[in-house]
Amino acid sequence: MNCTSCNTKVCRKEQISCEKESFVKSEIIEQYQEESHIGVIKAAAKLVDSGRVGTLSRLEEIIEFAKLMNYQKIGLAYCYGMEQYAKAIETILAAEWFDISAVSCSVGGLKQSEVNSSSCIHKVSCNPLGQAEQLNAEKVDLSLVVGICLGHDILLNRNLNMDFTTLVVKDRKYNHAPLEGIGK
Repeated sequence: MNCTSCNTKVCRKEQISCEKESFVKSEIIEQYQEESHIGVIKAAAKLVDSGRVGTLSRLEEIIEFAKLMNYQKIGLAYCYGMEQYAKAIETILAAEWFDISAVSCSVGGLKQSEVNSSSCIHKVSCNPLGQAEQLNAEKVDLSLVVGICLGHDILLNRNLNMDFTTLVVKDRKYNHAPLEGIGK
């Protein structure tokens, strides 16, 4: 399937299938009715369907979403290079009465050689697995990923036991705004 090459876009215009999907529509509809999905769907719809699209920043959306979901403890999994931003995010979230657990990528102080035996760097290693374990242990309701390096973010996300979303994606070339380099 390649939706970007589709010329008809019938799924958007006429709300019908192009018949190229590899899933069974009735099974997907059934999954949307599962208890674990209903709250997320309703909270997301309140943000999107209320006519406020484009009026809230990503962080403002996260705050409203978290309140709608009754999340109380928010985790910040952040790159140590973005600690100033993490502190600012923590301040904003705390002002909204969330309990915050902010965990740096350097948590545990692991050596590069302990994480990657082929590394010749003699510094502290990033520890996305440790970040995930710490946030899991602290039983946060929602984790925000803040500028974790590519690859490390994959390991972090694979190992989080709670809902999570990316607030900041690391893009050193385009000041953390990767769409700047894509064009239209």
